[in-house]
Amino acid sequence: HVQLHESGGKLVQAGDSLTLSCAASGRTFRGFATAWLRQGAGEEREFVAAINWGAGSTYYSDSFKGRFTISRDSATDTVYLHMNSLKPEDTAVYYCAEQVTLAAGRGFATEWNQFDSWGQGTRVTVSS
Repeated sequence: HVQLHESGGKLVQAGDSLTLSCAASGRTFRGFATAWLRQGAGEEREFVAAINWGAGSTYYSDSFKGRFTISRDSATDTVYLHMNSLKPEDTAVYYCAEQVTLAAGRGFATEWNQFDSWGQGTRVTVSS
């Protein structure tokens, strides 16, 4: 299994921007995609965005389109989540997750139980 390590979470003000990183290690092959999900206090884990390692295609939850951007650096095996115009409701633990094989339909997994590996998460707190 690949090991994923998120970083970049911190306390920010509403309206700020922040970029999270997800670095992979121990990888012997690249799966289909890496995704970001988040979990607020008392909430279920929520899909944010995913990026395909092959073509670099992306998929976003409608809730984050236009405000969050996912990108990857194949040379360093790192996936980023660029977040703009942060709101207090964006406060959550952000996780990156590996999807090894294509999911039915669009190909990108969006449910937490469809992912094969997870990082430990990085906490983002947005103050008003």
